[in-house]
Amino acid sequence: MSLFNNIKIQTPESVELEFILAGVGGRAVALTIDYTLLSLGLLLTFWLGLFVLSQLSQWESLLYVDTDTLQLWAIAILGLLMFFLYVGYFIGFETWWYGQTPGKRYAKIQVIRDDAQPVRLFQATLRALLRPVDDILFVGFFLILLGKREKRIGDWLAGTLVVQVGPRANKDEIVVVETAKSVSAELPSVMNFDAISPDDFAIIREYLQRRKMMTAEASHEVSVRLARQIEEKTKLESLPKNMEAETFLEAVYWGYRQRK
Repeated sequence: MSLFNNIKIQTPESVELEFILAGVGGRAVALTIDYTLLSLGLLLTFWLGLFVLSQLSQWESLLYVDTDTLQLWAIAILGLLMFFLYVGYFIGFETWWYGQTPGKRYAKIQVIRDDAQPVRLFQATLRALLRPVDDILFVGFFLILLGKREKRIGDWLAGTLVVQVGPRANKDEIVVVETAKSVSAELPSVMNFDAISPDDFAIIREYLQRRKMMTAEASHEVSVRLARQIEEKTKLESLPKNMEAETFLEAVYWGYRQRK
């Protein structure tokens, strides 16, 4: 098995994108950071819970409930809080940070769906709930190490992959030429921007992030195909005069960001 595995994914728009799988090393670094941060949060929650338990005897006369009952309720609530914190950490970050957590962002890796679309709440929840199963006896580690697609149980059931995202960590690092920025202001008057879905935008963003990793021929082919699909969806008759497909995609990307 090579150090880094490449994988080609055909998106629902029939655009083929190539990714580098994250591998065990990158995922281990990310998980170490995430578990460190999560442990601090769980520890703080636990100590707060102990403090509340120590004060229950003073509340008995006020609430007309015996201390044993209060302690049982407090322990149950504390357990639920710690469970929701554990799964909520991964669900929240992976949903709102486009498949990244603080650890994944540091390690420059990202969770995506099998069709290269961004992960949603459903996929993030499945991955988080199955994480304890993957951690038991290092089951997830061996599945990632031995599988061609480097998936743990949570990835298989959620239909996700973990890939490298290169030197940039977020969409703000995409370079947009001034021509594209100027054209983006005119696009809403000639095309229906509302027809561009968040998934369409994610594919455009993914292409713009990865174009430098493609050959010139592959980049041109993908940009032309994407531009044509956006033309059809938005009812745009043709690209602005003398504009290349890649610049048009930059303009759509920039205009969509400004609208949102």
